[in-house]
Amino acid sequence: MSSLQEQLNVLRRSYALQIQERVQQLEMLSRDIKTGVAGDHVLHEIHMQAHRLAGSAASFGFQEPGRVARRLELYVRPLLEAGLVDEDQHQEIESCLHALREAVEKDLALFRDQGFSAEQQTEELLHQDHSRRICLLDTEPESMHDIVPQLEAFGYTVRTYSDLNALRQGVAQEPPAALILKLIAPEDTSLVAQTIREIQQGRELPLPVIFISSRDDIDARLQAVRAGCDAYFTMPPDFGALIDKLDSITAISPAEPIRILIVDDEPILAAAYALVLQRAGMLTEIVSDPLVVLESLNEFRPDLILMDLYMPNCTGLELAAVIRQQPAYVGIPIVFLSAETDFDKQLAAMQMGGDDFLTKTIQPDQLVSAVTSRAQRSIVLRSLMTTDSLTGLLNHTSFKERLALELARAQRLSTPLAFALIDIDHFKSVNDTYGHPTGDRVLRSLARLLTQRLRKTDAVGRYGGEEFGVILPSTTGAMAFKILHELHIGFARIRHPSERGDFSVTFSCGIATFPEYQDAISLNDAADKALYEAKRRGRDQVVLSIPI
Repeated sequence: MSSLQEQLNVLRRSYALQIQERVQQLEMLSRDIKTGVAGDHVLHEIHMQAHRLAGSAASFGFQEPGRVARRLELYVRPLLEAGLVDEDQHQEIESCLHALREAVEKDLALFRDQGFSAEQQTEELLHQDHSRRICLLDTEPESMHDIVPQLEAFGYTVRTYSDLNALRQGVAQEPPAALILKLIAPEDTSLVAQTIREIQQGRELPLPVIFISSRDDIDARLQAVRAGCDAYFTMPPDFGALIDKLDSITAISPAEPIRILIVDDEPILAAAYALVLQRAGMLTEIVSDPLVVLESLNEFRPDLILMDLYMPNCTGLELAAVIRQQPAYVGIPIVFLSAETDFDKQLAAMQMGGDDFLTKTIQPDQLVSAVTSRAQRSIVLRSLMTTDSLTGLLNHTSFKERLALELARAQRLSTPLAFALIDIDHFKSVNDTYGHPTGDRVLRSLARLLTQRLRKTDAVGRYGGEEFGVILPSTTGAMAFKILHELHIGFARIRHPSERGDFSVTFSCGIATFPEYQDAISLNDAADKALYEAKRRGRDQVVLSIPI
């Protein structure tokens, strides 16, 4: 449980940073409400934000903010139909927000008393997101130009050293995310091993170590393993594989937590299940009234539904049937949790759309195991349906759906959005000259660069062939141009290996923005025309569409 608790602590710190921003968003939305008629989208956004905050705050130790957010959610809900907010109602919303602000500040003060100040949390999270410093040992400095530009193109900062003493001192001064040791003389492995042991001594988590060697025999590889090697590459290294390995061994951010929707009319029992799952690092939301489950499905987006079989007004069997009639929710696993021991009734529950049946009372470790295995399989299957098999990016259909969602959000919140189309220059020539397997590696390289260098809130998809799409929420045209221009420069610096020698490739890019273009079709057309203009100008450049 210690590792799970550590992951939960990391998530709690991250959430502590986000919760103030969420309160600020609610306060800004409240200021948009005037006495009289309030825009439907403003009320809807307040209700949605309060609902999400109420569902998530308690999971991270913010109990009172969660209760106040729930009070706000319940107060706003009946106002949605009328769309009317008078002065007294607006004052009540303001009162809820004032109480929410006080509750958040009180809980954040407790976090600070525990040593988790906002500044410290920010530094920790920035370190997690941007700790991409690499220490590179190369006894032949003139050969470093082969490796350093490749690492830097993917966002890594490289410190180079030509001897072990300098490496040891450099690591002590600025601890890196990983060590890369380029060994020209493998017979020095024993000295290297001693140095690595000294560097690792006293560390709670050892630094990842990658060897790059001129030898490929088993003896050299065994010596490297004994020296503490995590990965071994022969010269010249496959930079795509090297970057993949670096990404995997330096990734210290927790994985996206599994989201579980608990539907049970017994709040205390549901809370007990939620606590068990939360301690295993999952996010939970509880629905005590089965008649509002569709709303939670839409807003919480669970990976699995844990449902009681017998509830008033609506049984679990009936609710499962309703859920399965919604195309968007057909693939979400439904796990029934009930005291029912009749096998025939359990089988009937499975036939109505259930994926598993657990009998109360279930032990905590059994509940975590059953839920985790089902949810993870569902996540993998969903990923296979929504992502491109070659690049791992969103496929064309999923990307277009994401664009529609992000555009709707930008319209609702009156925030900018940028949409970019990227096309690899002369890609057919790459395939003809170097072969399709090499062309596939180029596509994966660009996909890796985009996902690495863009934000988690951005979306990247394979639009078709050698064309990629990028969605940048809350981003103006000028900001998007700067971001894509830097990516364009970085991609051109990457060297792609082939049997006919290393080569580089460039891309052209067209950008269009909301609110300059109001819908998905016009955004796509404008970005496509900007991309065509980039190609007309000679390719290898970025063009921002400017409406006439």
